[in-house]
Parts: sequence; structure tokens; C-alpha cells
Amino acid sequence: MIKRALNVTRGANFAEWYQAVITEADLAEESGVRGCMVIRPWGYGIWERIQRLLDDRIKATGHENCYFPLFIPLSYFEKEAEHVEGFAKEMAVVTHHRLISDGKGGLVPDPSAKLEEPLVVRPTSETVIGAAFARWVQSWRDLPVLINQWANVVRWEMRTRMFLRTSEFLWQEGHTAHASAQEAREETLKMLEVYRSFAEDCLALPVVAGEKPENERFPGAVATYSIEAMMQDGKALQAGTSHFLGTNFASAQNIRFQNAGGEFELANTTSWGVSTRMIGGVIMVHGDDDGLRVPPRIAPWQIVIVPMLRDQPEDQATIDYCKTLQAELAALSSLGEPVRALLDLKPAKAATKRWGWVKKGAPVIIEVGGRDVAGGNVSVVRRDRLYREDGKLDSAVVARGDFVAGAAAMLTDIQASLHAEAGERLRANIAKASDFAEVEKHFADGAKNPGWLEVQWSKPTGAELDAVVARLKKLKLTVRNVPTDAAPVDGACIFSGAPAVERVLIARAY
Repeated sequence: MIKRALNVTRGANFAEWYQAVITEADLAEESGVRGCMVIRPWGYGIWERIQRLLDDRIKATGHENCYFPLFIPLSYFEKEAEHVEGFAKEMAVVTHHRLISDGKGGLVPDPSAKLEEPLVVRPTSETVIGAAFARWVQSWRDLPVLINQWANVVRWEMRTRMFLRTSEFLWQEGHTAHASAQEAREETLKMLEVYRSFAEDCLALPVVAGEKPENERFPGAVATYSIEAMMQDGKALQAGTSHFLGTNFASAQNIRFQNAGGEFELANTTSWGVSTRMIGGVIMVHGDDDGLRVPPRIAPWQIVIVPMLRDQPEDQATIDYCKTLQAELAALSSLGEPVRALLDLKPAKAATKRWGWVKKGAPVIIEVGGRDVAGGNVSVVRRDRLYREDGKLDSAVVARGDFVAGAAAMLTDIQASLHAEAGERLRANIAKASDFAEVEKHFADGAKNPGWLEVQWSKPTGAELDAVVARLKKLKLTVRNVPTDAAPVDGACIFSGAPAVERVLIARAY
């Protein structure tokens, strides 16, 4: 038996394992406010890498960053009834601007400081940005407007889980306005592809991109698209969304422009976003029973050097050797950027530091002791291949020069191996069902990690769709999306028996 670094395994209790990874990898901790978290440096470092890499891709498509206020007047939401209904139960509202003593040692809102209009703490920014677009857009020459903001939002969730569903989270939200519906739809799909390629290339997350069904649309949207990732327990995680809003928000916010013919038209708008939920996806797709495994592209430190100083903290020869190694690695380039190498000189035992970095998921861990210095070697641990076949830690002694020469390629290989492993899991766990009885059997109580099912349906709407949603809900299932690369239909709808018009994925989800 291999003794694992965590005290709970994925197989024994996936939910507890997930929380253990967050704790042991120093990703985040409770904040004292229900549903809110303190993101610790390693966790925030991963978010910074995600932010930096994705920001470059967003800007490369012509978008500019800006910032809008955290507080939004309630009247802005009241202009868009369908939108506000979708978020009403999750809104945090500010009603006073001052506190006073209650005379008993506590504080209470000052009745005289009640706001004339309540302010909603930003759950999303369509309404406030729409008001700005109405000011900015007057002529067809002002279009398109392509903006993005990195911000925090608040949605008062009843059931919370770190990174996956929190009352406050970090994200980016893009908002655009266009002269035509066709142009706006093209923008929506363009950003969906940005998210898909980013997840695959940078997070090593294989995803399925596609359109959400009518009941899963963003409130007020004409169409919503998503990327869906499969976690190791077979559940789906919606990792990003892109929305075609048509003229719904433009009508509510009066975003009008004079076209080339002198006539006034409503603009077509879009919105799209991803959040710190992506970190939850990285944990559940790449983590193992020793902790997190971070893909090199998003690792704050790709190679961590641990000097084995034993009882000689002033072993300057070993420290100098490690500093030289660090400099050699930092001079390299891998995956399009300089290699990020850290020399860990914290006053702790080498084994403690090694396992700390194993749990954090640093892609490569280097140990250097006196014998390594004397022989010109390093001891290398790849986090994606932690153990040998005999169950012992796979720590390879390599000549320093050889390691440095191959370090860049090693990081590239680790990135690819994590993606390949997750991709194989995704493909192996999507099955097909030709009738609803097969669905019930596949997701029967006690079925472990059932994965996803691809089924065909007639794209029901209205009451007919509500009935389908109710049937799936009894099995704790939802329709995830209609894959953009799905094969043509060749059968009947599993719910109604009518001719099918598209293939959809159904699964249990976070």
C-alpha cells in the first residue's frame, strides 16, 4: 500500500477529498463570513496566472479592459424584469450608509441614514454596463463596443463550496454591443472558442462546447453557450458561459444608434464570463490522493528547488549550488514564457517541504543534498508521475546539466500528459442511451461515477420542456449542452418518441 499525503482518498469520499486538497495545498480557507473565502497566496497565484493568460487572449480579440462600480441602483434591475427575476433571490442589498450605537455596546443602522434608493451589490453587470452603453452609443460609427472587466461579484448562495459556489467570487465579464444580430452571434461564438481553447491549452481541461437548452439560459438571454468539463467523479462542471442577448437588454436600457441610413435601431449585445470556479475544476480534474497537480502553464512556480540542509542551515555550498541552478532555469523558456523557478529556503525539514510542494502540486520538485552537489547532480520528482511501479517515490538522480537542458521540454510534457489523462477519462465516460429506461438504469442509485450520457431529443420548449426537466430532476440530472461538434441525429427523442433534432449531453453536475 502506498501511503498517501492526504488523509482521505477520492474513492472513499470525493467531497471530503476536495476539501482536503484545498486545505492541504494552502489554496483557501474560511473567512468568517458564510460562503466567502480567503484565497491564500498559492491559490491566488493560480488565479493570477489564469487572469494573465486569459487577459492576453481577450485583448487579442480586440477587447479593452475597464471597470464599473460594485454598487448598482435597484432601478437598473427593475428595467429588465426577466433578468432581475433570475437573480432576485441571490441579491445582497445596501439600504443604509451609516451605523450608530444601540446603547448596549453594539451597532445598528442609523434610521436617518437610509438610502433614497437601495443599492444592489453587483451580481453581474449587464444593467449598469447597459446604462453606460446607452450613453456611449449614438451612431453606427460607435459600434462595436468591446469591453471586459475583472471584478468580484456577490450572489447570496444558500449552499456553498469553495471555488465552486461561493457568495463572493472573482471573475471576468465581457460585454459588447453590435450593429447586427449576426455580428453579435459571431462575437458570442468567438468568445466561446476563446474559453474552449484556453481551458484546453492552459488549464489542460478537456471540455465540450455547446449551446445550453432553453431552461438553462442566462436570465434575459436569447441563447447561452457553455464549456462543460468532466470531474473525476463523473459530474459535469460548467466552466464558462457566453450569452447572445439580442436586443433584450438594449430595449430595457435604451441602447439605440442611428444607422447609415439615418434610422434608429436597437443594438444587439453579448456578455460572457469565467470565474474562480475554474480553480475548482483544476482541482477535481487533475488532483490525486496526494493533493493538487497544477498544469505548468498556470503554476505560480513551475520548478521548486528544495535544498537538503539537514542540521546545517548555513551550508553555503549547497545554497550556492541551488542558486546557480535557479538562475540557469530562469534563463530558459518553456510554453512561451520564462521558466518560473523557486528556491525554497524556509527553515523546515527537506522532507516536510517536499511533501508540502507535492500537496500544492508544483509540476517539478528538485531536491539537492551534499552528495548531489559533490556529484553535480539533482534529484527530480515529476508531480504528474509521483510513484514508480513498485510504489516508491519516483525520484530520479540526474546530472544537473542534463536536467537543465531538458527542463523546458519536461514542463511541456507534463502539461500535455495532464491534458491527455483527462481527455482519455472524458472520452471513456460518455456513453449513449436510446430510450429513457436506459437513462434510469445508467444513473440508478448506487451507480458510482456514471459519467455523462449522450441522448437525442426533439428540442422541446415551454411546458413540454418543463416536463422533461422534471423527469431528469428526479434522477438529479440536467441537460448540459448541445455539443457544437455533435454527430447528426439518426433516431427518436428519448422523451417523446418524436423525431430527434439534436444530440444533448445529460449528467449530474456541480
